[in-house]
Amino acid sequence: MGPVFIALLIPFLGTALGSAFVFLMKREMPPLVQKILLGFASGVMVAASVWSLLIPAIGMGEGTSAVVFPTIGLLSGFAFLLLIDYVTPHIHSGGQAEGPKSRLSRTTKLALAVTIHNFPEGMAVGVALAGALTADFNVAGAMALSLGIAIQNIPEGAIISMPLRAAGNSRMRAFTIGALSGIVEPLGGLLVLILATFITGIMPFMLAFAAGAMLYVVVEELVPDFSQGKHSNVGTIGFAIGFALMMVLDVVLG
Repeated sequence: MGPVFIALLIPFLGTALGSAFVFLMKREMPPLVQKILLGFASGVMVAASVWSLLIPAIGMGEGTSAVVFPTIGLLSGFAFLLLIDYVTPHIHSGGQAEGPKSRLSRTTKLALAVTIHNFPEGMAVGVALAGALTADFNVAGAMALSLGIAIQNIPEGAIISMPLRAAGNSRMRAFTIGALSGIVEPLGGLLVLILATFITGIMPFMLAFAAGAMLYVVVEELVPDFSQGKHSNVGTIGFAIGFALMMVLDVVLG
């Protein structure tokens, strides 16, 4: 069970690492570093969604059901994240929050948005792990997916802790709040694992649902951030490297 707990904790550690930038920098994360991280994480997450989630989901079915349930799950994952973005502040790694008007401060909106978005990401890791434990899937694929999420969490942790510091909070308080925004990820993954025995029958749907959620995050959050402005080619190169690395790992370790 050691690798399982490690996979659950890795995304949270990514958020904590990003939050720790408040101890090292006075301002925001350098754009070049941010684009490299976002591009690489995007490539890893897309490849993991295909090889570790969608392909196993399709392989579990027979006949028409092999495609129908994964397709419904994939679209449901997109729809779920779209709904979350509609009812909560929308977060970009550039530090801007958009969404329904409220009296919440900008920093509070950032923390709220990141925290809410982290929960389904944690569930996606939990689903991949549940598949590995109950259906003899590749644990390495779940680990790689967890790593990809952790990498894209680094900028998210930074854009919470650094504005908090700028608003007058101590570095430790800013770090703590930023890091805690990621604690929902292992909780979401653990919840799925606890319910794993009850969702075995709908595992193809759940795996595809997790893939849809991950692909939504990539398309809506990560790609726009690394493909605009200066150094966009660096983000694209990072995507290619991340995708190729994840593909190789999944095939070799699978």
